[in-house]
Formats: sequence, structure tokens, C-alpha cells
Amino acid sequence: MHSSDRILAIDAGTTGLTALLVSHEGLITAKGYQEFPQHFPQEGWVEHDLGEMWKATLAAVTLALAAHTTEHGSSPRIIAVGITNQRETACFWDRETLGSPRRAIVWQDRRSADICQRLIDTGVEGHLREITGLRLDPYFTATKLMWVKENDPHTWAQVISGRVAIGTVDSYLIARMTRGLEHVTDHTNASRTLLYDLNSGTWSPQLCELFEVPEESLPTIVTSYGNIAHTDPDVFLGIDAPISGIAGDQQAALVGHAGFNAGDAKCSYGTGSFLLLHTGDKIIHSPHGLLTTVALAHPDASGISRRDFALEGSIFVTGAAVQWLRDGLGIIQKSSDIEDLASSVPDSGGVVFVPALTGLGAPDWDPCARGLIIGINRGTTAAHIARAALEGIALEVRDVVDLMTEETGETLPYLAIDGGASLNDLLCQLQADIARLLIKRAEQVEMTGLGAAFLAGLGVGFWDDTKEISQLARISGEFSPLTDRENLHVQWRDAITRSLNWAN
Repeated sequence: MHSSDRILAIDAGTTGLTALLVSHEGLITAKGYQEFPQHFPQEGWVEHDLGEMWKATLAAVTLALAAHTTEHGSSPRIIAVGITNQRETACFWDRETLGSPRRAIVWQDRRSADICQRLIDTGVEGHLREITGLRLDPYFTATKLMWVKENDPHTWAQVISGRVAIGTVDSYLIARMTRGLEHVTDHTNASRTLLYDLNSGTWSPQLCELFEVPEESLPTIVTSYGNIAHTDPDVFLGIDAPISGIAGDQQAALVGHAGFNAGDAKCSYGTGSFLLLHTGDKIIHSPHGLLTTVALAHPDASGISRRDFALEGSIFVTGAAVQWLRDGLGIIQKSSDIEDLASSVPDSGGVVFVPALTGLGAPDWDPCARGLIIGINRGTTAAHIARAALEGIALEVRDVVDLMTEETGETLPYLAIDGGASLNDLLCQLQADIARLLIKRAEQVEMTGLGAAFLAGLGVGFWDDTKEISQLARISGEFSPLTDRENLHVQWRDAITRSLNWAN
């Protein structure tokens, strides 16, 4: 092993693309980041231009490679590539040209709410939950595909003819990196589409028929690490390396925390926040709002994947609420300013902020809920609203923690956290107080990218096994509950009821 050997991790997020170079010691030695535009053609619609995303990928990787060369005086030797991505986003591209006939429909997009209600009215949701572990919500890929079938006949005709492929963001990036030779996804991403059978680990013919999606248009499902694909250096910046790790962003973050064992739990604070609780080889169905998902798919000697599972609580808007305070209200200039502003008051002054800007996920699951700021009086200031926003994030997480405890019968010993907002000490302390739980903050903010790197390294033997990776996990701080904030939760649940079904 050479000192310049690195794993390249590509983290395709919702607002930007991050490229990381990771050493054998599990350290991020270089980073590149490139934002790409968000498109909002109508209220509740969110789209990405895949060409813009690919350009951002190349730009971010170029920046990471240059940063390494500047810092170390030599170019890195890329041993393998790992990919992690925003999940559920529906992507379409031409199998030959790799151009896209239409923009991708992003996981946040709510345009398929009517389709979901139409299917719910047929009584199919209970059976669908048993097969997929998910629920009928615009969040998931299949409802977006059905919308395209019904509203974009030109694109759908190309899908039916076989000209256009369907996939999630990982599938699209791999197609671009391999010059269209590979059309694959892993089990973690497949399990978020509403087309995947949790029991069989395959695409469900029954669900493909229900959503009218041709199975042959979907990617081949592969393990989360191993011999997956290989980059074409002519189209990918001269990089000639195996693509040996894939996982959806939240599952990758669990890997980044070395959450390989049943009972391990993590929360990532990004545009939204997502809690995953590892349940081992058990498929646990939730009757009250949690999702059942694949945590990781391991290759074995027989070539048949061994799968781990997780319960997930999906919260759609957390960091995005802080961005809204910045861009929409203008009460802060940059997102990190919220900590000082919120800390300038001892409490929120009775203000409650429900950040249901794109509906509510777990545990309430209402696409028609909308954001709410209540309790305002003549003494309310921007600082009170900022503090209420941080409390709202922590309260959303508390609801999911409570539900996980209720449905598993197990109390979490602690919650591992990561993401940009985890750098906010006030939020971390509020989370500990409100969830009544020890909080362990990861040393690395880029936990999703680090998890992708770990998977890619496992896939080529850069690290021997998960035990070796567990020794690389590092924390930067712990926060224990200090203050009883139960009254906040009572007010919060009252405010939640007032936000429900507003868009209807």
C-alpha cells in the first residue's frame, strides 16, 4: 500500500456534489464541493437537471484532486470509487447518448400526492407496506414514475421502447462514469423505490404492474460493496478505477458511524433529517410511521447477498428550515449564524415553529401539512424564531426516537449524529434535552461520503472487514440531557395538529 493511495467518495446531495479523498487511516485528506441549481417549476415541485449534476460531479472531483496535489505535492492514486446519493429521486436518461429527456423529479417533490391518494382509496396500501416496508407517499420513486407516465407521454414512450433508462441518482452517475456500459443500483437504493420486495430482495413484478413501470427499464440490483463496475478514464477525468461501493445517503452515514450491528442508531442533519436504527437480519414492520429499509447488502462467497435491515424515520425539512430563515426571511446571512442568534435569548418566548415546508414525514406523514410559526406576540424577535426553529428540528427527531423505542421495545443507549447542523452546539444540547438521550457527535461532518468510502474500500480489500472500519470511527463531542424540556414537546404536538392537511 502506497502513502498516496486514496478512496474517492462521491456524495451526490440535494443541493450540491461533494467529492472526498479518504486515506487508509479513515481521514478525509482532500475535498471538493460544487453546488448545482434547484428548479421549482410549480408549487411543491422540485427538479434537478441531470446534466448540471454531472458537470457538478466533474467539478467537485477536479477540486478534490487539485486540493490533494496542492497539499501533498503529488497526485493521489485512486484505488476505488464509492458513491452515495440523495435517494428516491427519479432519473431518466438516454442509454446511448446519456442525455436526459426531462429533468429528474427530486425526493422532496410532492406532485404525485393525488396519485398516492387515488391508490390509497383502492385499499392497496396495507399490502404494499408488507411487500416494501414503505408507505404510499410522493416521497418515493414509483409514484413519481407513475406521474411521468400520465403526464409526459413523450418521455414514457421512450421508456417503453427501451431507449430511456430509469434509475436513481447512483444509477445515473454510474452510467456516466462507465460511458453507459452499466445500469445498476444497490439494495439500499432499490428499497426506497416502492418497487422492491423486501423479502425476495428483487424488483417486484406485482408492484411494477401496479405502478405500470416496465421492469426491464430498471437497473440491475447489486450488493452495496464488491465488484460492481469500472470507470472509463476517457469520460471520468482520467480515473481508471473500480466502482466498488454504493449506498443511499442515510445508509452510507450509518456505515460512516460504523453502525454495523443491531441496535446501532444514527441521525443525519442535512436538508432533512433521517434516523436509522439497525435491526440486524430482522425485517421489522412499523404500523405507526417508520419505514423498513435495507441497511446494507453484503456479498458472500456464493454470490448471493446477505442483507441487513433498518427502521427509518424520515423528516423532510430540518436544515432546509434554516436555509429558509436565511433566504426567505433574511434574518441570518449564513446558516451558521443561527446558533449565535438563537443563543442570544434564553428560550423561544413561547414560539413554536413546525417546519413542514414540504409536508410532514415520520411519524405524521401528511403531504398536505404546511409550515407553522405560532405563539408570536409583540415581544417576539428574530432570535425567538431562530431558537424555535432549532427546537423544532430537535422535536421532530424526538418524535421519531419515541416511536422507535415504542415499536422495538428497546431504549436507545445513545444517538450518533452527523451533518452540517451537528456543528451547532446549541442544537446538539437541545437535542439531548428534548430527546432525553445521550448524543455523540461524529468528528467528521461528511459522514455520508465517509461511509461511501468505507464501502468502496471494503469492496477492494483496502480495509479487511467491518471490524477494522469500526476502529476508525471518531467522535468530537458528547451531549448529555441537562434540562427538562417536556413542556416544549406538549406544545409541539399541539402545533403539529394545527399544521395538518393545510394545503387541502
